Amino acid sequence: MPLSENEQNILDEIERHLHQTDPELVREVGETTVYGLALSSLRWSVVGLIAGLVVMLGTLQIHFLLAFGGFLLMLVSGMGLERNFRMVGRAGLHQVSTKIRNNAVASETEAESADE
Repeated sequence: MPLSENEQNILDEIERHLHQTDPELVREVGETTVYGLALSSLRWSVVGLIAGLVVMLGTLQIHFLLAFGGFLLMLVSGMGLERNFRMVGRAGLHQVSTKIRNNAVASETEAESADE
């Protein structure tokens, strides 16, 4: 159901007031996506997976319990990776890939304009 004209005017007034009183919040909310936390967790899961692999391979000849600890780290990181992939979903991955492509095009355009 669309907003009435009065409701739309009130909403516009609130938005103008927010822009005037807290522009930092407006900028932050405009740049933040729904998938930000899940993507951050994805990064940490990948780091944990790699760290677990390094620990497991590095300590395998020292003691099997240390290597098992590395395996457990890999297991927990893999579970976190899967959970966060589900949270992000197909729409989130599309949004991230589009943002990466747009950033690449923007940096390419800046490089071309700097060469001229």
